Amino acid sequence: MDDISCGPRNASRNLAPIRVLVVEDHQLWRQFFSTALQKQPELQVIGEVSDGLEATGKAKELNPDLILFDVGLPTLNGIEAARRIREVSPACKILFVSENRSLDIVEKAFGIGAGGYVLKADAGSELLPAVEAVLQGNRYVSATLAGHDLVEAVEGQRGDLQRKQAAFPVEKRVRHEVEFYADDAGFLDGFARFIEAALKRGDAVVVVATEAHQNSLLRRLTTDGLNMPAEIEQGNYIPLEVNKTLASFMLNNSPDPILFRRAAGELIRKAAREAKGHPRRVAACGEGVSRLLAAGNLDATIALERLWNEAAELYEIDILCGYFRSDFASNEDISALERVCAEHSAGAGAG
Repeated sequence: MDDISCGPRNASRNLAPIRVLVVEDHQLWRQFFSTALQKQPELQVIGEVSDGLEATGKAKELNPDLILFDVGLPTLNGIEAARRIREVSPACKILFVSENRSLDIVEKAFGIGAGGYVLKADAGSELLPAVEAVLQGNRYVSATLAGHDLVEAVEGQRGDLQRKQAAFPVEKRVRHEVEFYADDAGFLDGFARFIEAALKRGDAVVVVATEAHQNSLLRRLTTDGLNMPAEIEQGNYIPLEVNKTLASFMLNNSPDPILFRRAAGELIRKAAREAKGHPRRVAACGEGVSRLLAAGNLDATIALERLWNEAAELYEIDILCGYFRSDFASNEDISALERVCAEHSAGAGAG
């Protein structure tokens, strides 16, 4: 294997900027990361690549101090590409920023010597703190993942995770999450994971999606072993068609706060009351924001995100908003992605 030399070029950050290589196959996320990093005067993005194998060559050519890696890369995945780089240059700092929430993948990332792992859904608020921590030689785990015990296969990480868990308790009162899906398969995986976890906790679940996605979810959840007719009959699973739901509170092409609060309040109270006969937590997942953004209505999308933030705080519910990557294709810049991530960064810490 060719020698790859990565690592700090100068011990003093005052003498030279920190050189960063961004490895991400999705153009919008590459732009998002690079823009955020280059707003920091001490950081310099020296290259962007979209392929894991190409990343190993660029690392040799450019000699970065830090590499920002996605996991799901073509030709060579991010874990393997980072492993090859770390084998020949252990001083090279690695930070993963990925949609992949698998704890096995997170453990593998730390196992090959990565300094941090951030979910893309948390990148709006956590990217720069993670970069700073990794550059200082510390470990960083995305707040959404910090409540899990990831340390069994990661030597020396227990103290860092315990400090993270103290800052971000496992049982947060409010969770307003966002995920970005490449296709319908990713959508089904993400929503099914959220729904199954909520039902297993004993929560009632409200699902706002298209009829086609509702049918696919029911088939997927049934295949996964859930008795969906019984869950629906008992009021544990409440499916709502997204276009009809949007129409119930949209006014002049924007969500009306009064209509939304009334509809959301009635729905959440009903779900909590009817779920097996006693009040309990409610979880909600939906693609209403995705439908608005796909129609080119960014202002309405952000307004609806803020109303869901408000509902999450008021009723202490868990929320997952799902977007498709194609929703952002019509935007020439990254302002839409930045604004969406900012809303979830604000909502994630509520409560």
